[in-house]
Amino acid sequence: MNSEKGCPGRNIEEAEGKLEEDLRAETVKWQKKAEDLYEKVSGDGEFRENVSAYIRDCQYFLEKGDLIRAFEAVIWAWAWMEIGLEKGLLQQSE
Repeated sequence: MNSEKGCPGRNIEEAEGKLEEDLRAETVKWQKKAEDLYEKVSGDGEFRENVSAYIRDCQYFLEKGDLIRAFEAVIWAWAWMEIGLEKGLLQQSE
């Protein structure tokens, strides 16, 4: 069981590496989408500041390698924008 193919530890490490790579890619993708949408919204200043803070938090956590918190922050940024748009606190320009 010491061969590469039969070593369970190696398979776990490979899976974890792939998971980390996928999470980073998804986080960066959604961070870009959130930033793009944020540039198109206007409205309640305090509401926008909360969105901006979550976007900054995402970048901070990405730089620290904390992918779970980075992804969580970008999801919160997106949620705040969606709620703001739905409730009329934010408006989107084209």
